[in-house]
Amino acid sequence: MSYEIKVKELGITVPDAPKPVAAYVAAVKDGNYVYTSGQLPFVAGELKFKGKLGKDFTVEEGYEAAKICAINCLAAIKGQIGSLDNIEKVVKIVGFVSSAPGFHDQPKVINGASELIGAILGKAGEHARSAVGVAELPLNAAVEVEMIVKVK
Repeated sequence: MSYEIKVKELGITVPDAPKPVAAYVAAVKDGNYVYTSGQLPFVAGELKFKGKLGKDFTVEEGYEAAKICAINCLAAIKGQIGSLDNIEKVVKIVGFVSSAPGFHDQPKVINGASELIGAILGKAGEHARSAVGVAELPLNAAVEVEMIVKVK
């Protein structure tokens, strides 16, 4: 099945790639790979989740933030390759979680990104992953996600 059709069936809108907030580009294609910059939970230009997991947000809210970040990664990738149908394989997802002291559920938060990618891409969405807790993220974002994908 087409990944573009699957996204629509899931009720997901992949926006244009978010505009970078500093001196970088949203994604770079090198050979058969696309590397995204870290994507924040922006929706229509607004940062939806500001603060820390374990203080300002629950795991469930962080999970939703990670899903938004993954959608923005897909937007950045689509901006490089024209269609999600040109994705061959998701190689790796790296997730950063702004964490309050004592918060240890970073993997549960980043599951939002991983499970969304799996729902869209199926077997091609199986990936290696890191889920890292950090003290702060740019713009006080709660979550940041980056991806590496192999393209056809």
